[in-house]
Formats: sequence, C-alpha cells, structure tokens
Amino acid sequence: MEKIPVRSLHTTAATPDAGGFCIRQISALTGGQDMIQELHRHDFYFMLVILKGSGMHDIDFTHYTVSAKSVFLMRPGQVHRLHLHAATTGYLLQFPASFYYPDQQPARLRLRQSAAVNAYYCAPRQWPPLQYALDTIWQEYYNRREDYEEMIKAQLSVFFTGLNRMQERDCRPGNDYRQEQLESFLHLLETHISTHKQVGQYAAMLHLSAYQLSAMTQTTLGKTPSALIREQVILEAKRLLLATSRQVTQVADELGYEDVSYFIRLFRKHTGYTPEAFRRLDRG
Repeated sequence: MEKIPVRSLHTTAATPDAGGFCIRQISALTGGQDMIQELHRHDFYFMLVILKGSGMHDIDFTHYTVSAKSVFLMRPGQVHRLHLHAATTGYLLQFPASFYYPDQQPARLRLRQSAAVNAYYCAPRQWPPLQYALDTIWQEYYNRREDYEEMIKAQLSVFFTGLNRMQERDCRPGNDYRQEQLESFLHLLETHISTHKQVGQYAAMLHLSAYQLSAMTQTTLGKTPSALIREQVILEAKRLLLATSRQVTQVADELGYEDVSYFIRLFRKHTGYTPEAFRRLDRG
C-alpha cells in the first residue's frame, strides 16, 4: 500500500556521524534558486531557522509565512510542504529523538514542549541568545573538537529554552507535571491513533483514570480527550489523502475504520468536505 513519502536521516544528511545530528546553511542548499519541496514527512526532528528571506511553509495543513527571525520546528511524522525564495538565509537542523539527551526526562520535556508549537516569530529582544546558540552549534559541528556533540546538545537546550519562554505558560505549582502528562498524551495520540480511539485506552497507558485525563486536557488545552482523539484522526486522514493517492476505503482501513460510510460522515462533519472533495480542493 502506498505510503506518505518519508525522508530519513541517512537520505538527507550531508555529513555523517554526530549521532545523526546535522546542520546546514540554507544558502548552500538553494544555490541561489527557490527551494520547493512537495508534501512529505520526516522520521526525525526538523528545524528551519530563518535569518532573512521569505516564502511559505505548510505544516499539517496550517499555512505559515516565512519571514526574518522565524523558527519552524517539526516533530517526526508531521507532514509539510515548503517554498523558500532564493535570497533566503538561515539554518536547517535535523536530528533523531535519540540524539538530544534521550535518557533525561527534563530534556525530553523541554523538546516536546518546544515542538508542540510549529512556528515561532521572534521579537528583536528574543533573537540574540537564539542566534548565539545557532552560531555555536554551527562552529562545533564543523570544527568537531573534543566533546563537540555535548556542546551541540547544550546549545540546543539554550535554543529550546528560548523558544519555550515565548510560549504563554501557567507557572503555578504542579503545572510541570500536567505539562509532562499532556505531552505524553499527545505523543501517544500520534503513535497509536490507528488502533486506539477510546479515552480509557490512553488513560491506562498514562496510568491515569479517564476522569484525571479529562481534567488535565481541559485545564491545559480547554478540550476533552475525546475531542483531541477526533482531531488526531482527522489530521492523519488529511495527511493520507493529500500525500498519497490511496482510495478512501484504504485510508479508512489504515485508520482502523471498517465502515467506510461512517468514516466519510465523520470526516465531513469535522471538515465540511467529503474525503474526495477535500483532496480535489487541495489539488485545485
């Protein structure tokens, strides 16, 4: 069965080693021409940092404008299409989840929190520490002195902390635990949505009751777990419809729906379009 085009680190990285981490300058990739990438997904974290330039970036069907001092951070599995104009400069970074302190819980939470937001537009006062971290990462990656990977990870921590400070967060006692549980729930949604669609299933994986899970999502996001499950189903359906040529019956089957008519009704209820109409709309 046709899959969404996936780009892996071994097919995209220009320089080996560094635990799968890679950083490149956008100008070296564009060669003075526009960069155009059609809809695809990655199996690694993908970060695009724009110093100056323009273009457009669609991430999971949300449209973002590319501008100076903007940052785009994508989680593994998200789909995107990209158009950068020729004069755009900046950095492209990519790395697997296993690179950035995989065994340290605070680091995992820091990265998950940053990657929960796909686009950041930095104010002038927010930019200098991010620029310094990027410049240091670039130098460490290409000079490759002793313990350069640890230096890269340390500067990534500075960068992600800078991004997280741009988010409006509830800093009251206990919020860090709720945030960690929320990020874990959202990660489970991305990896289990084809087989798990009941609130109780996710609550059990998080060692929570269904009531506790509901209270957590409504406190942090203002949404019920059921609503978040439906949103993830619709998002994955959109990914499959636009990034592959699968029949609607195949998309429904991939998402665990034996009743195709029910899947079509569900999709239409939450998008306003049938799956085929949604596909035609995107393709003009």
